Amino acid sequence: MKIIEIEDLSFKYSGSSSYALKNVNLSISEGEFVVLAGRSGCGKTTLLRCLNGLIPHFYEGEFSGSVRVNGMNTSETPPYILAQVVGMVFQNPDNQLFALTVEADIAFPLENLGLPREVIMERVEWALKTLNISDLRDRSPFELSGGQKQKVAIASVIAMKPKILLLDEPTSSLDPLSAKNLIDSILELNRRERLTIMISEHRLELLLPHAHRFIVMDRGEILYDGDPRVILKDDLLIYGIPTPRVSEVARHINASRHSLFTEIPLTVDEFVDELRRCLDDKARGC
Repeated sequence: MKIIEIEDLSFKYSGSSSYALKNVNLSISEGEFVVLAGRSGCGKTTLLRCLNGLIPHFYEGEFSGSVRVNGMNTSETPPYILAQVVGMVFQNPDNQLFALTVEADIAFPLENLGLPREVIMERVEWALKTLNISDLRDRSPFELSGGQKQKVAIASVIAMKPKILLLDEPTSSLDPLSAKNLIDSILELNRRERLTIMISEHRLELLLPHAHRFIVMDRGEILYDGDPRVILKDDLLIYGIPTPRVSEVARHINASRHSLFTEIPLTVDEFVDELRRCLDDKARGC
């Protein structure tokens, strides 16, 4: 089932002379994990804003085309309705956290929906356990680490029980270990809850081995969309995308050894397995 359907989407911010998005067509199935990449200003954030209704409801500009999420036209659906289907986590978690305790922050959007108290507490408990942050329940969000803050921000979003989770560079301010812990939590949400996830991120080595789709954008357009192992056969550095080291090594070996690797590996284990297969395959003359 297609949960996101975009047709001929173009958008130009008010006062800008160029389009942030140009003729974007995209469909995503329920439960897919999609990684979005591209240099700064390529249109990634704008695309995410179109999916949760911030565009065209809050950002003015020239909007054309159609965006549908879970069957709803985002141009015609109020943002508070869309927020129950499409949750978004921003780059800076401080923009989403403001209550005195973690528990209160997670409960706040549920209270705005007017849900019964017992339902609110049940969802808060579920979100805390799902992100493994129950021990932070009574802590102030402002005394937490960057990684903890991002987990609280995600918890406050998934407590709404959305079908789609959007994340805009969630690890940009995190150290490598905190980034890995956060991404592991996001991947678990996709596996266990079957959340459809679209994440704009530069730490591709942590994400691509688990991605169903890899989308590369440049100047407001989608240039690549598909299996990351196929896409990484091309040099993406010209689009400002540093690919995983192991994939880059395999690509260079292919260029000099007549396609030694039938598939571009995304992890060290895949690299080693493919190299062993090739060395053992005498018929291929490797």
